[in-house]
Amino acid sequence: MVVGQETEDEMIVPMGNIVIGPPESVEPKRSSVDFPHSRHFASVDCRTCHHTWQGTEIIKSCSTSDCHDVMVSPTKSEQGRANPDLAILYYKTGYHQMCIGCHKEIRIQNKQLEISFKELKETLTIPGPTGCIQCHPKE
Repeated sequence: MVVGQETEDEMIVPMGNIVIGPPESVEPKRSSVDFPHSRHFASVDCRTCHHTWQGTEIIKSCSTSDCHDVMVSPTKSEQGRANPDLAILYYKTGYHQMCIGCHKEIRIQNKQLEISFKELKETLTIPGPTGCIQCHPKE
């Protein structure tokens, strides 16, 4: 669920901060996430996150667009892993893989630049949070 000036099914650019929480049918286990969309909008291609968007139509919410609309976590196999094709459809997995994965990648790139001892013309990108409490503060 996306809360802010926009409706749940569409987002209008540019945006400020939006609040991301579970779909209404899901009981939240952690606090919602305050997502600074405008900070990402300036430096990330829209299609990185909105990967089904063709560039002309209204961008729909992930959980209402038949994209990441599975509301129950997929069960794990005997090997301890969930089916990856089904797991990515789970609404939490889409956000977590995209957000945390990108933040970790920025951290890795920064570390590689630091150990390369190259003189940089610009400052390093600040990596976003990767821990639970950093995104979901206790209320």
